[in-house]
Amino acid sequence: MEGVIVGVESTAHTLSIGMVSESGELIPSESSVFTPEHGGIHPREAADHHSLVASELVSRVMDREGFAPSNVKAISFSQGPGLGPCLRVGASLARTLSKTWDVPLIGVNHCVAHIEVGRNQTGCDDPVLLYASGGNTQVIARAGSRYRVLGETLDIGIGNMLDKFARIHDIPFPGGPVIERLASEWASGGVSATSELELPYAVHGMDLAFSGILTAAISLSEREGLGASSWSLQEHSFASCIEVSERALAHTGKTELLLGGGVACNGRLREMAEIMCEERGATAHWPEKQYCIDNGTMIAELGRREIEMGRVTNLEDSAINPMLRTDSSPISWN
Repeated sequence: MEGVIVGVESTAHTLSIGMVSESGELIPSESSVFTPEHGGIHPREAADHHSLVASELVSRVMDREGFAPSNVKAISFSQGPGLGPCLRVGASLARTLSKTWDVPLIGVNHCVAHIEVGRNQTGCDDPVLLYASGGNTQVIARAGSRYRVLGETLDIGIGNMLDKFARIHDIPFPGGPVIERLASEWASGGVSATSELELPYAVHGMDLAFSGILTAAISLSEREGLGASSWSLQEHSFASCIEVSERALAHTGKTELLLGGGVACNGRLREMAEIMCEERGATAHWPEKQYCIDNGTMIAELGRREIEMGRVTNLEDSAINPMLRTDSSPISWN
């Protein structure tokens, strides 16, 4: 078996261990997702879940055909951003594996990992990234040695907003796929009288804000029903993200749009991205769904890129950083 880099993802509800070969072949992750019985994700409960399933995930990775600890070249882990208790579990696991297998340790930026796994799988060269997930909504483009944030949410991530809307209507976590289905079913009956379904627009210059549209959508559901409000919420919030993405393409002169993050699994968001890019002579891309959601493979891929450039993380520098920003990590590869 070719040498591999192992990646550990633990920023929020998912503990995941994945691998990538030294030549860049992505190897699917072994993952376990914490699903709360009620309400949203409690960081300590999610961290307890990660601690309980960690040994099982490691065993599943080691039981794969052809796997041998001697083939592991490095261990990478999400150093931030994310929920502190969850990040600590992943960091502790990565340190343990690094010590046990006597290989280098490297802490990586979770947001940058979404970009690099998407570039790997889609073949994008220099895209604008629409990063749409539970905790983050950012429009990102590389300039020099950084991925620069051109626009971002001013309050909550779009995935968090969708989950909050779902919880109000007793839809279990994750709520996004159910909202997508409800919106599609309602729209299949024919959309009319859209003026009655208008919601506040989330664009604020190059930034976005979703709390107001959430409140208005909840009120709309009481008047027009869950299907109509789900459709309207998707249309307005996704259109806002695509508008800012188009402005970023125009500003930077780039011709590729890459979707990343869990909300990038949504078919309607992908459709909007394709329509916008086609109209302006650009191309829209996204990785497979297993690489849109949080996964260990994307952490391994960024670890591979960092190791190629000679960067490793000393033990004394391996503390987590829950507030780590996309644009705070230097980028030295092409």
